[in-house]
Amino acid sequence: MRKGVKAAIVGSVCTVMVGGAGYGAYNVLSAVRGDGGGTPAVRTGPPTTDEIKDTTRKFFAAWEKGESVTAASYTNNSADAEPVLTSFSATAHIKDVHITPGKARGATVPFSVKGTVAYDGKSKTLAYRSTLTVVRGETTHRALVDWQPSVVHPQLRRGDTLATGEASSPPIEAVDRNGTVLSKDKYPSLGPILDELRSRYGDKAGGTPGVELVIQHASQESADTTLLTLAAGRAGKLRTTLDARVQAAAESAVTKYAESSVVAVKPSTGEVLAVANHREDGFNAAFLGELAPGSTMKIISAATLIDTGITTMNGPAPCPPTATWQSQTFSNLKGLQPDLKATLSDSFARSCNTAFVKYADSVQVDSLTKEAEEGFGLGRNDWKVGIPSFDGRVPASGGPDTAANLIGQGQVQMSPLNMASVTATAMTGTFHQPVLVSQKLDGRDLATAKGLSANTVGQLRSMMNRTATSGTAAGVMSGLHGSIGAKTGSAEVDGQSKSNSWFAGYRDDVAAAAMTQDGGHGIDAAGPIVASVLRIGG
Repeated sequence: MRKGVKAAIVGSVCTVMVGGAGYGAYNVLSAVRGDGGGTPAVRTGPPTTDEIKDTTRKFFAAWEKGESVTAASYTNNSADAEPVLTSFSATAHIKDVHITPGKARGATVPFSVKGTVAYDGKSKTLAYRSTLTVVRGETTHRALVDWQPSVVHPQLRRGDTLATGEASSPPIEAVDRNGTVLSKDKYPSLGPILDELRSRYGDKAGGTPGVELVIQHASQESADTTLLTLAAGRAGKLRTTLDARVQAAAESAVTKYAESSVVAVKPSTGEVLAVANHREDGFNAAFLGELAPGSTMKIISAATLIDTGITTMNGPAPCPPTATWQSQTFSNLKGLQPDLKATLSDSFARSCNTAFVKYADSVQVDSLTKEAEEGFGLGRNDWKVGIPSFDGRVPASGGPDTAANLIGQGQVQMSPLNMASVTATAMTGTFHQPVLVSQKLDGRDLATAKGLSANTVGQLRSMMNRTATSGTAAGVMSGLHGSIGAKTGSAEVDGQSKSNSWFAGYRDDVAAAAMTQDGGHGIDAAGPIVASVLRIGG
């Protein structure tokens, strides 16, 4: 929908609420409680079976009638629930609603929704399933629906609303680099990405808009998500840099590990060959994730040590059992034997943390930052991939974070897209800003960076090849032929039972990086994902 329409509708709803909020809230609550002079007994504990049935019945009845204020009063967050329920009938134009509850599982009630979306003489049936849970109100002690936007529709998130009207942009038929059609049905994790591409390039692709029921997201930067098409528009063809074969491998690989994301790029050009996510929240963490990359960061750290003349691939990088910097003690992964005569190549291939931490007093506070920006094109907020992306963050951190940043902890943050690009730059020496659609389509300026010297590239490739053939990545990369290299990583996160799993690797003209939250070591989850992509793409 056109963004201006949404603003006008939301504004009118807010005016009604402000004008009668106190009076309406009092009367609805009084009616629900049946206040009439006596003080009802305060109930505690989980809602009873009868309370669950009564609350859901009243909630569904009000929802069916389009009585959003009343329906919201049966939730434990009426302020957030009311706008979403209002949008269901007022701006989404859904009528003749029938909600059928299923068999409750404790306090959780599955249900089906069926209605008719009608707009400008066009109509279509809408049907879907969702669930709700009934809880005891913390202050009212009433049995209430535990409010989540997904109650109204399973794809709704906080701040989202529903609307029906002319689409904000024409539909697209996205195709890969060879002309193969890329559909949401065949490549499910491309759904949000195709929505973003449509939002940005629908007008340029030459199509015409249709009439649709959509989810309008809270962020103005997020594209609408189409739920139902009442009248189809004409799709314009949009060519992407993706490779359908590599994309299929990426989709299959991430489904094996929860909360996983992967990106593959073509090092010689920066073109994105595949992007896949397997997450409950539907977030494009592959492009937008902001997480510590663990030891995959040692690719940049090693380049920093080489470029600043501190050491070389065959120079010293001893690996003690622990290393202390600014009163913080760092250690290695359990089972890693110390090696006080190790070279940088030895410590890189074995992923020794303490070897890098020991050099914290040799680098400047901003050495890693400069290497990331000038050598790898990171951290300048100037990438223009074609859809929103995070460009990486490598701040000039003092104190213990100077050491922590060197091993991909501290304040360093990356996405799989960033680390795929880092791997590609380490392999070629040239920074090619990743792209999903050609810049010729919209004339956008791509980010540039100085890149790496041939000497530094030669050392990085040698160390990454050693890691892939006889180091920590050898098991995962086994069986891959051609020019290969890799780096494992794991990043500890407060509150998680396991570390985040990271892995970056290349094979011939394909570089890939993956991340699995709570996935363990790099070889446990992210590694097999990357290897699967390289096996097809290399």
